[in-house]
Amino acid sequence: MSLYEYVGNPHVHTSYSDGTAIHTEIAQAAAKAKLDYVIVTDHNVWVDGCERHYGQLLLLVGEEIHDVRRRPQANHLLVYQAEAELARQASDPQTLINAVNEQGGFCCLAHPFEYGSSFSPDLMPIPWVDWDVNGYAGFEIWNYMSEFKALVRNRLAALFYAYFPATGITGPFRATLYQWDRLLTQGKRIAAIGGADAHGNSYTLGPLKRTVFPYAYLFRCVNTHIITERPFNGELAHDKELVYDALRAGHTWVGYDLLAPTAGFRFHARSITNEAILGDELVRTGATKFFVQTPHAGNIHLVHNGRVVARARGQQLQYTSAEPGPYRVEVYRTYRMGRRGWIFSSPIYVT
Repeated sequence: MSLYEYVGNPHVHTSYSDGTAIHTEIAQAAAKAKLDYVIVTDHNVWVDGCERHYGQLLLLVGEEIHDVRRRPQANHLLVYQAEAELARQASDPQTLINAVNEQGGFCCLAHPFEYGSSFSPDLMPIPWVDWDVNGYAGFEIWNYMSEFKALVRNRLAALFYAYFPATGITGPFRATLYQWDRLLTQGKRIAAIGGADAHGNSYTLGPLKRTVFPYAYLFRCVNTHIITERPFNGELAHDKELVYDALRAGHTWVGYDLLAPTAGFRFHARSITNEAILGDELVRTGATKFFVQTPHAGNIHLVHNGRVVARARGQQLQYTSAEPGPYRVEVYRTYRMGRRGWIFSSPIYVT
């Protein structure tokens, strides 16, 4: 079976909410970063009429919905493919999720764990807190700006990481991965996405003013790669369906492409004649063999029910298991004298 890979960013803001660029400028920045798709997710506003191809770049429009009256802020939901304004449902997270699904869309929990900083009101944490909800498709397991917020503990840290962010960015919060594994072990199907949460805002610290961070820079960092069975053909409806089907199904991995490009990563499993790629269910007809291939060398971990069951150093890992359950991949690389998260895949669900 032929598989096609595309890379994009599913969490971006424009000047319709609290970003600084318009859709055309977002598309230009994404194309400059060599993305294939980008999804604008403005706060509590669904902007119709802006979806199209900009050259080879596909720009789609979703929404990030939250209850503006809630204090402190919590429960931001990334909504895709709903094709309608649903912010009026924001006061109750389960009602909102149900409305998204009834509309034919799907949704992911945005930055489910955040730590923020008391340094500025703009850096306060906005976690997900209502964990009894169901019906969502995925987690934003890695949000670049969430991690940056957690680094900015004081004025000196703000100044340092504004100019040298790569020294502090290390990967998804352990609490996010722990909660993800806990829910997967309970039988939930939860895809992995990662995003920039790009705004392009400028901040002033004394006489210094800096855009933290430019869209084009963030689009080179934490992205969501998708696998499809058909290639893009340049038609909006066709390519849009491919992107959303892949995100919804969890044919995804989150890649920190600034360290090294993660294009070419593959994760699949086989049990006799049955095969599955990341995001799929694999019905066992015997033992299951897992195959991991990375485009560059790294420390590869195969995680089953929240526990690392196999490790390999290099570009390949193979592992055989008789156990059912969710299996996912984490890959780490050394960068600037420290261990950094590089690739985090959606699970394969072995039954």
